[in-house]
Amino acid sequence: MKRHRSSALIICMAVFLLSFFARNAEAYIGPGTGLTAIGAFLALIVGVLVAIFGFVWYPVKRLLRKNKRRSKSEDGG
Repeated sequence: MKRHRSSALIICMAVFLLSFFARNAEAYIGPGTGLTAIGAFLALIVGVLVAIFGFVWYPVKRLLRKNKRRSKSEDGG
């Protein structure tokens, strides 16, 4: 068990020390790639919001319909 911990510690220290020597990538992202990334990110956000809305709205809608039917039957409808 100690051997596993020491090797994990050595690996973590090596990654930490190597991160100080990292250089900038200086990579170019073209307009097509940038717009695609922005579109994918916006689609992800909209998808999450629609999913949350669906999980909230449909049970509320069902509850409102149920209450509406109940009030009609109580009124003698």
